[in-house]
Amino acid sequence: MSPADRGAGASPAVTGPGAAAPASDDALLEWRREFPTVEATLHFISHSLGAMPRGVEESLRQYAQTWKARGIRAWDESWMAVPAEVAGLAERILGAEAGSVSLHANVTLAQASALSGVDFTPPRNRLVCTAEDFPSVLYLYEGLARRGVEVVRVPAREGRRIEEADVVAAIDGRTAVVALSQVLFRTSQLLDVVPIARRAREAGALTLIDAYQSVGTVPVDVRALGVDMLSGGSIKWMCGGPGTAYLYVNPALAARLEPALTGWFAHERPFDFDSGPMRWDPGPRRFWGGTPSIPSYLAARPGYEIIAGIGAAAIRAKSLRLTERMIGWADEFGWRLGSPREPARRGGTVCVDVPNAERVCQALLAADVLLDHRPGVGLRLAPHFYTRDDEVDLAMRRVREEVARAAG
Repeated sequence: MSPADRGAGASPAVTGPGAAAPASDDALLEWRREFPTVEATLHFISHSLGAMPRGVEESLRQYAQTWKARGIRAWDESWMAVPAEVAGLAERILGAEAGSVSLHANVTLAQASALSGVDFTPPRNRLVCTAEDFPSVLYLYEGLARRGVEVVRVPAREGRRIEEADVVAAIDGRTAVVALSQVLFRTSQLLDVVPIARRAREAGALTLIDAYQSVGTVPVDVRALGVDMLSGGSIKWMCGGPGTAYLYVNPALAARLEPALTGWFAHERPFDFDSGPMRWDPGPRRFWGGTPSIPSYLAARPGYEIIAGIGAAAIRAKSLRLTERMIGWADEFGWRLGSPREPARRGGTVCVDVPNAERVCQALLAADVLLDHRPGVGLRLAPHFYTRDDEVDLAMRRVREEVARAAG
């Protein structure tokens, strides 16, 4: 479907009651030209896979050319500098100290590296998480349980809502780590982690925040939040594709951790090829494992650069405006929301519980309307900084049409 077919140009008047007025001058649309995919589809899937920046192709072309032309010399000439450069962009986005972020293949391995350095000796052997955290990290915590860690899952209340007070109440002197998501993946509920981190400090516990569904669409300042560790990745709001995750560790804590999940690049002098005992690097490399995945980091860099260049505050303001617009349409169509209505409690995604949601989702995907479905909350739709107001209107109307078709 062409941009003209999708209503390109000025945003139409909004008829949905409660829908926000269209923006007359959206400066963030200047970045839209960097994302070719959004001109070929209705892209509302950035909570799952962000649109690819145009610069990724050139970045990977240069990687292949360098490998072909320079061979083994590429490591010293350019590749070894890449992880620190990309981690530096993540530090800028997170408001983190220089040299406090390491890169990993995915969030599960990033968290596993951090947790492998934590002492879970009884009686302080508890890890507190929530029932609504992402399954991959919950599986990781289950693995720790087989090694003597007592995992405490804080249950959700009605509507899969997690209450901060319930998490705070679960933290006591037996807690070693509090590990939970800042934005819940199913419902896009935004948790206030500040009181949780405060209670953890009072109890002598560490905090490990999964910020995958927040960084890139919600402002995150690790020092203001007061967290000890934070993980996230590139696939979603950061528009960096698969294969790159990041781990922040407060430098004061990092110096005390000796990860058991480790590798030769975590050694202070990896090219000494020392057979041991292990001597961890004093900087962020102490959380690395084996050889870094340079092409993944190079693919992630253009998206990180764009997010850092725009700034989280501007992205958040637009996200709240467009998600409010979507909620207005959902109200008009009579759909139940699976995501929070309150702006301060909402991440970047709107969940609408429609009849035959899974079938509707598949039909829309086949028609180049990119969204997804999760059991229990229905369809998930996510505008981003490259989304136009009229695309929100059109996407919601397309959902309504498909719901009607599925019912017939």
